[in-house]
Amino acid sequence: MAWNEPGGPGDHDPWGGRGRRQPPPDLDEALRRLQQWLRGLFGGGGGGGERRVPGPGAGGGLLLVAAILAWLAYDSVYIIQPAERGVVLRFGRYVATLQPGPSIRFPRPIEFVERVNVDQIRTVEIGYRSEGRKSVPVLSEALMLTQDENIVNVRLAVQYKIKSPQDYLFHDRRPDLALRKAAESAIREVVGKSQMDFVLKEGRSEVAARTMVLLQSILDRYQTGLQVTSVNLQDAQPPEQVQEAFLDAIRAREDQDRMINEAEAYANEIIPKARGQAARIIEDANAYRAQVVARAEGDASRFEQVLAAYRGAPEVTRQRMYLEALQDVLAQTTKVLVDVPGGNNLIYLPLDKLVAPPQQQMPKTPQLPQIDQIRKRAESMVRSQANARSRNLRSRGEQR
Repeated sequence: MAWNEPGGPGDHDPWGGRGRRQPPPDLDEALRRLQQWLRGLFGGGGGGGERRVPGPGAGGGLLLVAAILAWLAYDSVYIIQPAERGVVLRFGRYVATLQPGPSIRFPRPIEFVERVNVDQIRTVEIGYRSEGRKSVPVLSEALMLTQDENIVNVRLAVQYKIKSPQDYLFHDRRPDLALRKAAESAIREVVGKSQMDFVLKEGRSEVAARTMVLLQSILDRYQTGLQVTSVNLQDAQPPEQVQEAFLDAIRAREDQDRMINEAEAYANEIIPKARGQAARIIEDANAYRAQVVARAEGDASRFEQVLAAYRGAPEVTRQRMYLEALQDVLAQTTKVLVDVPGGNNLIYLPLDKLVAPPQQQMPKTPQLPQIDQIRKRAESMVRSQANARSRNLRSRGEQR
């Protein structure tokens, strides 16, 4: 007969009676046992003649309570360091930010405090990666296109810190990676709006400043909670393939600048001298003009005075003018010939030798042949003068 055949005995269940319905547990009995266990845990006794349930004992209960109180005290008191801020989460939701110092909050799992270091300076590198003392280039980040369609190799270092802990933790999932991407985008935009020579030479500081402003505006718009402290343009060079040609162009430009500076220095040196000489010539000309005008005015005044004197005494004035003229003429000559009336000798006075200062060194003694020649020439000159004088006297006598 099958186990489920009608009319058969009821104990033919193949599961061994599992399917039989059990009576529900007595709730009152469960509560009574729990109360007895708690009394035994905290040292109480059962009343009404009830049987006491064995427990861990009064000493174990006190230790458990002390451990719970110590855990609550440890998990509720927070000491925030000066460089930190504490972000309080209540059931996972932001409620407050703790400042440096001690604070008391609800223990976990009610509240949780996330510590954030806001004074730590972090660094992100664009175009290269530092590995110890070496730097490995990252060409995918370093190569950038300028406004004049040239390619430059740029290396940038950005330093930043956290200014808003709640934004840093909750508004962006990966704020550090967002800053790296934003820095690369900012430097590419600034380089793309600048000429190649400007980026490589005099515009490095301006490129870094413009990149810092643009990067900070991007971070604020994304609410990353980060603040850029400095942007340093580590290096800006042309690509390696054209490095030598570019260096030659730079050397030529430096030579040009050097020559221009030397020319400007020479101009700055010679122009003041020329202006000084021109001013001196002008002053000399003015002085000469004033001198000539004054002399002409003085001569005119003197002539008028002489004219007035001549009108008053013509003979005396004429004789005086004659003597002054002779004095002026003879003052300019160094040779004087004196002719004595009635004499045959013509006296020669070498005034240039008489007026000349004595020489420091004795003249060399001429040789005997030279002295004889001088003597002969002097005798011939004396004879010729005497002959001429005698002929003049003879002609005067014949005329008489």
